[in-house]
Amino acid sequence: MNYYIVIPAHNEEAFITLTLNSLISQTVLPKKVVVVNDNSTDKTAEIVTAFAKENPFITLVNKTSEAIHLPGSKVIQAFHKGYETLDKEYDVIVKLDADLILPNNYFETISTIFEKDPLIGMAGGFAYIEKNGEWILENLTDKDHIRGAFKAYRKACFEQIGNLKPAMGWDTVDELLSKFYGWKVVTDASLIVKHLKPTGANYNKTARYKQGEAFYTLGYGFLITSIASAKLAMMKKKPLLFLDYIKGFWKAKAAKTPLLVTTEQAKFIRNYRLKKMKEKLF
Repeated sequence: MNYYIVIPAHNEEAFITLTLNSLISQTVLPKKVVVVNDNSTDKTAEIVTAFAKENPFITLVNKTSEAIHLPGSKVIQAFHKGYETLDKEYDVIVKLDADLILPNNYFETISTIFEKDPLIGMAGGFAYIEKNGEWILENLTDKDHIRGAFKAYRKACFEQIGNLKPAMGWDTVDELLSKFYGWKVVTDASLIVKHLKPTGANYNKTARYKQGEAFYTLGYGFLITSIASAKLAMMKKKPLLFLDYIKGFWKAKAAKTPLLVTTEQAKFIRNYRLKKMKEKLF
């Protein structure tokens, strides 16, 4: 299967060499890799250019945006910039972060997953972070969720969900919309991805209400938002985040922030979330 990769990158000189090395070492090489240099002030562009000279399937695209790092919107706008430069001759499109080390068989395994079932729309491994000299699972989400750092989409699924939404919650709404349209989302625990920079490490303090806003724009409603907020705050071991998430939800509701989904999709999402919650409880 032909797979294309888009990598948004902002000041990633400390990590991107490791990421690109893990890509050019894959047992099944990507057909195209686009790195979007998003307003970097370090040597990110120079490093990518050097790789591109030795590996013709790698290209660099420069983008100018605000320096502030708000979760969701900035990275997906950069993804869109890179995606626009690609043709449509791919079977799988991948959104990848610039601070990862992938196992050498990562995309060979991903390709096998897609090939064995035409209804699989998304696939991915699991993120691990280094702690006290050991690589441990970055346990922030359920085991059936693919982290936004390494999302692989079958072309038909990607097109049906309408590309990626430039807002926080994009890496949840994509999976929920995939399920809405009848696609399967598959994770493979054998694919251990080393995540070199902890999630949210660069988020500005103004982003603290964004999670609650994201829950609102996903159409969760207050009950599901409350449960999801409590769970996430506890998983992050910061219970007071719960209050920020709830405040973000009400701020978004008061501002009549547009949803990322249609009314029909929001109803499906609420029912799906409630069903999953009941399964875990009972």
